[in-house]
Amino acid sequence: MSPEASGPVLDDIDARPGSTASLLRTIVGLYLRPLGGWISAAHLVALAGDLGIPAAPARTGIARLKQKGLLLAERESSIGYRLNPAALTMLERGDRRIFEMREMTDADSWCLVSFSIPESARSVRHQLRRRLQWTGAGVVSPALWICPGHLQGEIEQILDELGARHWVTLFPAGTPTTATSLPEAAAEWWDLDALRAEHQAFLDSLAALPAEPFAAYVQLIDTWRVLPYLDPGLPPSMLPDGWPGRRSFDEFARLSSALRDPAWEHVRAVTGA
Repeated sequence: MSPEASGPVLDDIDARPGSTASLLRTIVGLYLRPLGGWISAAHLVALAGDLGIPAAPARTGIARLKQKGLLLAERESSIGYRLNPAALTMLERGDRRIFEMREMTDADSWCLVSFSIPESARSVRHQLRRRLQWTGAGVVSPALWICPGHLQGEIEQILDELGARHWVTLFPAGTPTTATSLPEAAAEWWDLDALRAEHQAFLDSLAALPAEPFAAYVQLIDTWRVLPYLDPGLPPSMLPDGWPGRRSFDEFARLSSALRDPAWEHVRAVTGA
C-alpha cells in the first residue's frame, strides 16, 4: 500500500527547533503518554504559555499538529486532544534516539542500504532519501547509503512506512575498506563540517536556557532532538580531532537528568495529573 493510500506518514523531524510547532511537538512527545494520552486544550495552551508562546499562536500550532496527524481532537471533561495511536512507534523511536544516543566502536557492524526505485515512484524515492538523511545515514553513492548496524531495524520500519521494502536491499557489513583513510571516507559520506556546527550551536545554546525547569527542559529537548538523528555516532577512528559530539551528549545527559523531574512536577501541577 502506498503512503498516500495509508494516510500521512508521521515524521520525527517536521519543524524547525525553537519554532512554535516544534516546541508544541516536544511537549506532546514528552508528556502526553505519561498523562494517559489526552490533554485538555486549555492545559496545552497554558503549557505553551509557560514557554512564552501566546495563546493565539499556540492554538495555530496545535491545529498544525492535528493536521499532521500527531493529535486527534477528542472531548472528555472538556475540549482536548488525544495522541494519535499511529504516532506511538515514531515517539518510541524518538525516545531511543534522544535519550540513548549510541557511539560506535571499530568492532560494530554497519548496514548498507541499496535501492533501485522506478521513476513512476519518484516521490517514494525522494521520501526515502530524506528519511535516510534524517536517520544519520551517509551517502556512498546516490543509490547506496551506509548507517550503523544497530539502526537496521529503524531502516526497516521506514521502508514499511513508505511501502518501499521491495525496492530496497539491506546488507549487514563490517568495517569498509576504502581507497582513502576512514576519516577521509567519512568526510565524503557525511557532511562533518555541518554536523560539527550543529553540535557547537547546541553547546552554545545551553547558556540561554531559562531559569524555570519546565521551560528549560522543553527547550533543551527541542534543541537537542535533531542532533541524534543527524549524527550517526561514528567511531572515534573515523572522526577528526577535537570532535564535539561526546561533549554535546554529556552536557545533554547532565542537564536532562537535573531538569526532568522538576519539569514533570510542573506539568502535573498545571494539568492536575
